Amino acid sequence: MVLSGISWWDPTAQQILHWGANRGVNEIFYGQWWRLVTATFVHVGIIHIGTNMWCLWNLGLLGEPLLGPFGIFAVYILTGVAGNLLSTAVNPGIVGAGASGAVFGIAGVLILLLNSPHLPFPRAELRRLRRSVIYFAAINLVIGASTLLYSGGIKIDNMAHLGGFLSGMAMGVPLAPLLGTGRGPYFKRQKIVFSVVALVLLLFANWVVHFRKV
Repeated sequence: MVLSGISWWDPTAQQILHWGANRGVNEIFYGQWWRLVTATFVHVGIIHIGTNMWCLWNLGLLGEPLLGPFGIFAVYILTGVAGNLLSTAVNPGIVGAGASGAVFGIAGVLILLLNSPHLPFPRAELRRLRRSVIYFAAINLVIGASTLLYSGGIKIDNMAHLGGFLSGMAMGVPLAPLLGTGRGPYFKRQKIVFSVVALVLLLFANWVVHFRKV
């Protein structure tokens, strides 16, 4: 984006939309559903991408050892799509972009995974890490919700955050480690879970189309 001449500090809504940002109208009426994915990689300026990458770095350090490289990537994509899809359903007219929905999705998964009694780590350390993730999610959800009362010029897609977080927590239940299972069977279970989640998102997208076109 920047190399094409777009501002690295404050790109316009039309500019980020051109590069793949999310807008429900485009998906529902023009079939541009790829935006649900591409929007998770498009950001509104250097501060936006910097804060999201910092969050991803820290959550990824916790999540990748538990989920594996493929698992953390799949959670990023699926929860990012889920967040954008909820935003599409509730606020089809707004332009949204960024990894925030996926960041909240990874946090939601970690809150469930770090509570598992079958992880081979000290319980006190797991509780400390889980508490940190809960604080992170709660504080940022409250900050986002506060902009509904007073934005101060800051635009936050709360539905994308909420959708990512809730879908992450929902995935965390079947992704929790089980006693006596190795990494091989666990990764096979992951693929089943991710396939089911993808199907649910497809069904939800189909419902959104019919609901919004009525």
